[in-house]
Amino acid sequence: MKFSRRQILAQLGAASTVPAFTREEDPLRARAARHGVLYGAATGNYQLRQPDFAAAFAREAGMLVPEYELKRHIVEPARGHYDFSAADALLAFANAHGQAFRGHPLVWHKSNPPWLQDVRDEKLLTDYIRAVAGHYKGRVHSWDVVNEAIWPQDGRADNLRRTLWLEAFGPSYIDVAYHTARAADPSAMLVYNDWGCEGGEAWNDKFRAATLSFLESALARRVPIDALGLQGHLRAFGPQIDQKKLRKFLGDVKAMGLRILITEHDVDDHGGSSDLAVRDSAVVDASKRFLDVAHEAGAIAILTWGLSDRYIQAPYEHDTWRWNMRALPLDAAMQRKPMWRAIADSFGA
Repeated sequence: MKFSRRQILAQLGAASTVPAFTREEDPLRARAARHGVLYGAATGNYQLRQPDFAAAFAREAGMLVPEYELKRHIVEPARGHYDFSAADALLAFANAHGQAFRGHPLVWHKSNPPWLQDVRDEKLLTDYIRAVAGHYKGRVHSWDVVNEAIWPQDGRADNLRRTLWLEAFGPSYIDVAYHTARAADPSAMLVYNDWGCEGGEAWNDKFRAATLSFLESALARRVPIDALGLQGHLRAFGPQIDQKKLRKFLGDVKAMGLRILITEHDVDDHGGSSDLAVRDSAVVDASKRFLDVAHEAGAIAILTWGLSDRYIQAPYEHDTWRWNMRALPLDAAMQRKPMWRAIADSFGA
């Protein structure tokens, strides 16, 4: 969906009403690095073609996460025919600006090509992982090997999500995926990535318990999972995280010997006040409460799902609230926002 001129100007006008932060202040990547943490963001080639965004991304981010370019429908449009050109372009940008490069994802139940229907042949799983992880061997900081495999709402005793992979191969597809990824790129950190552990509601309690059980079982089987990726999609006006519950959960994850990454942080601010100052304050509060606990737990990376509000698009024309969402560190004009300050200050908290 394209932005209209009116909508773009509305965002740029809104941006001018929030406090400005000078470019002379250390960028997020430098602030994070001083505390042994990586700050980075997801992006795509369509964003990096805009010079002001590319400059801001090079300045602020110490890690680049492909937004879409490493999803299977892009990489393998026809069986056995791989196209790495889009992801390679992102890797080249990262290398040119001293940024780490992250792989997302190898196995997911979404963003698969239309031809991937009948997956009874295990080679459809293993060949893909070998090809993709092998192509980037030694050049990737970490891989989301399996993404979003837990879903207690599906009613299985093991709490696994009913996906095409589970229906074809049973729970063993997860073990196969991680062992194949380890063989293809022994130096990459292998991550299990999911959402649902952050909130304070009853269903989040079930999700946390299911995640701990999943990780304990996998590690007992010697599945080579190195870290848990906590996506960190939050709401400014709605159910909030429970810091006590989250702190206990992340402590249990650490006790298993796993590292922790915040992989897709943003704050949805719809449903609240139309006053930008009120919205920004709510976004800052949600982000700070979350990141304080993440830093206490020793998270090694804080990654946001995007850097600038410019590229937040509404799925439908009537969802006008999304045009002016303030979910990310920079506004539509690439100016630093209160959320930028909250993330920056969190590294020294």
